[in-house]
Amino acid sequence: DAVFSEDMLKPELQDIDTFASSINNLSITQKRVAKGFMNDGTYEELCPPLKALVSIMTDGEYNGMTREDKEFRKMFTRDYVINSDWYKKRLVCKQQKDIAYWEKSIDYLKNVISHPTHKEAAERMNLNTELNNAMDKLKEVKSEAYLDSLYGTIGADPLDVKC
Repeated sequence: DAVFSEDMLKPELQDIDTFASSINNLSITQKRVAKGFMNDGTYEELCPPLKALVSIMTDGEYNGMTREDKEFRKMFTRDYVINSDWYKKRLVCKQQKDIAYWEKSIDYLKNVISHPTHKEAAERMNLNTELNNAMDKLKEVKSEAYLDSLYGTIGADPLDVKC
């Protein structure tokens, strides 16, 4: 009836052998999942901290680091992430995605507005105003200030949007 039994959710109530067995099963499962990333090619597309984590999960080390190494743990700090090249690429990717969205929206609005049979509807729906708003938004997302405003966000996954 449940993914986790009541016993599994309360390890403090387990005897030591059951607890150790549960931890061992978790480790085996995590290693199998991590190996899946290696086998299906996903590993090559991961950001450096996740590559390091998957390597440690499968092989016990990454570039000579283990999970206890300060350098490995540092890879997951905000400062490390914010200042990394791979993170900056995610932000640029997000900006490119947003630019493409607004360009497509502008093209669509222009097409509707210019179509003779849509003139009345375009006026009723204030599509010229919407077009101007979309053009302003496009100008905004193309700016360096917009890119700067993305710092601290997750950005866009280059695998997801093909940047």
